Amino acid sequence: MIGLLIQDNAYEQDIRELLMSFYPGEAYAHEVKDGVSFYVETRLGENEAWILLWEPDGRPAGGASQAEETEEAPCAVRPVPPSGLEGWRCADAAEGKTDLTDRTQTKNVVKKLFYQMLIRRTGRTLPWGSLTGIRPTKIALSRLMEGWREEDIRSFMKETYMASDEKIDLCIEIGAREKALLAPLDYERGWSLYVGIPFCPTTCLYCSFTSYPVGKWKGRMEEYLSALFKEMEYTAGRMEGRPLDTIYIGGGTPTSLEAEELDRLLSRMEQLFDTGHALEFTVEAGRPDSITREKLAVLRSHGITRISINPQTMNQKTLDLIGRRHTVEMVKEKFYLARELGFDNINMDLIMGLPEENLEDVEHTLEEIRSLNPDSLTVHSLAIKRAARLNMFKEEYSGLHITNTPEMIERSAACARGMGMEPYYLYRQKNMAGNFENVGYARPGKACIYNILIMEEMQTIAACGAGTTTKVVFPQENRRERCENVKEVEQYISRIDEMLERKARVGV
Repeated sequence: MIGLLIQDNAYEQDIRELLMSFYPGEAYAHEVKDGVSFYVETRLGENEAWILLWEPDGRPAGGASQAEETEEAPCAVRPVPPSGLEGWRCADAAEGKTDLTDRTQTKNVVKKLFYQMLIRRTGRTLPWGSLTGIRPTKIALSRLMEGWREEDIRSFMKETYMASDEKIDLCIEIGAREKALLAPLDYERGWSLYVGIPFCPTTCLYCSFTSYPVGKWKGRMEEYLSALFKEMEYTAGRMEGRPLDTIYIGGGTPTSLEAEELDRLLSRMEQLFDTGHALEFTVEAGRPDSITREKLAVLRSHGITRISINPQTMNQKTLDLIGRRHTVEMVKEKFYLARELGFDNINMDLIMGLPEENLEDVEHTLEEIRSLNPDSLTVHSLAIKRAARLNMFKEEYSGLHITNTPEMIERSAACARGMGMEPYYLYRQKNMAGNFENVGYARPGKACIYNILIMEEMQTIAACGAGTTTKVVFPQENRRERCENVKEVEQYISRIDEMLERKARVGV
């Protein structure tokens, strides 16, 4: 257990996330109590921030103990422990000058100090340094749009976040590509549409998305579609006259719907929205066990330009373990079926760090993906969230070995680039295996603009369906508002009018 004695709670989450990266799975205490291995304390003074690490007397302090013995050691300046820590000693401390009225600057200084302390304590570094946010490419993209030179962005990220050269280079490369892809869009009036279908054939072991077994809704899907159509009608009225740039139907797994249900959904969308002039129209057909020839034919007849068929891994033992309920051969069969029907922009998702997988397993997956030759590849690092079965039933799955290594990330990147793809968007999640990232790779002309928009928050995205989130962007005010729909399908249906009221309050 690790103790957090944080003077300003505004920085607690960032400190906790750094701790989780170095000490995954540990519990945290916010008061002095038994069972704590060490305490982290923040102190904010006049234009200075302090981070101190307290350990019980007699406990080895690792590489930090020598600093305590020198006259210059920060510990020697303010060694008085917080109340209740009499008998504990300051094993390490760091001080940084900062303008405390600037919250962003203060947060960056506090995180950098703490990150340096954790390096000394553990002997480890992290690929992204002190960065804990999910959108690191925003740092590069926003500065490129302001006219910064790439070398200046590189210096800023190195000094402020201590990120590795490899991750900084990736960030800048993607930022530059995003800037070019987003250039034709109208941020003032343009918008994007997301429609959520919160059903799947089964729930995967690692999944935390809004998803319910579709079998339990057999015979009742009309109830969900009726509520969804009502929200779509409302959204069409509010966004009338504004250009619709991208459309994305996600989930869950949209192809969990029957072919006639998919046809009804797409027909209603065409009636309500100007889908014909959208730059792209994506439908996730993520689970191969949800795909049929009839469903793909429906998608083709409605002009869907991009689909995603997601194996996650091409190792059957892993598919069985994580609950995918489909075979490797089924992935290939459905991929070739989509090609046969004319789909020329197919994405495939992979996950690095799946339970019990090693580098050899990853290399086998990549070899199989090369033979299929998709148009884009999204490489995820496993992130176990609170709602995932892997987290909710820890005791049941405690024996599973989960690892993600730089070699796995490097091999997947080399595989994508070897197929002529370039990285075009990136995001991170909490509790990621190996503290890495998710990266989307695509061939020229095959990048998914919606993926960039949802990450960089440059344009309003109106979302319809259970568990979806609408993001309203006010460019002139540099302001963003979020509006979330309830996740539970029964609640969404019964409270659909409330969902519309929520949208109205944020200006959609």
